[in-house]
Amino acid sequence: MYSFRDLGEVLRTTGLLLIFRPVVPDLKRLGPLYLLVGLLSAWLAGIGRHWDNPKVAAWQYLGLGSVAYVYVFSFLLWIVLWPLKPKNWAYNSVLTFVALTAPPAFLYTLPGRFLPKTDIQIAVTWLLPIVAIWRVALLTRYLHRSAGLNGGDLSVAVCLPLALLVTSLTFLNLDHAVFSLMGGGGERTPNDLAYGILILIELISILASPILLISYAVLCFKKRKPRAS
Repeated sequence: MYSFRDLGEVLRTTGLLLIFRPVVPDLKRLGPLYLLVGLLSAWLAGIGRHWDNPKVAAWQYLGLGSVAYVYVFSFLLWIVLWPLKPKNWAYNSVLTFVALTAPPAFLYTLPGRFLPKTDIQIAVTWLLPIVAIWRVALLTRYLHRSAGLNGGDLSVAVCLPLALLVTSLTFLNLDHAVFSLMGGGGERTPNDLAYGILILIELISILASPILLISYAVLCFKKRKPRAS
């Protein structure tokens, strides 16, 4: 049974993690509590950014899309990077880390509270790259410090899962779902700047994916190739 002191330790450590301070979470003892805090953050952020939008589906309105994203991206990250032989690489650890990066998504809830509806989309457009860069920076730090990846391994490990996720959704004709998952979405209009940014991200991901896959294959081959004695 966890105590309020344990919860305080988890919240304090999570806060330090989000501002890039060096921390060593006690996952052996408090792992389930860290995961619970992360999933609750993702769930509340998902509810918050859809609270004033009656046009979204019920599962989005209930914040379930944000929770599902945590599990889906964690599995993609874990399975894709496993052949690169990162250190301390377990699905539960990856899942916990991804869940703990959910709090920056609370920024998406702010425009709907303080801005008129005509300005919400523009505000979300600017918040989308800010939150995305924040999370990518956290992922890069995690893969470097905890998983021990460096150089080309680190670059491919960061970029490939993200490019595959965006490219897959694009080819499944779920382009609007990407923006809904990451930025809260909304009804698309001809002058929707946010949708234009999304298209740019999709194009970059599609063009970069083949190069990243080739680099990934080379790295995997080198990891499997026995070293000469």
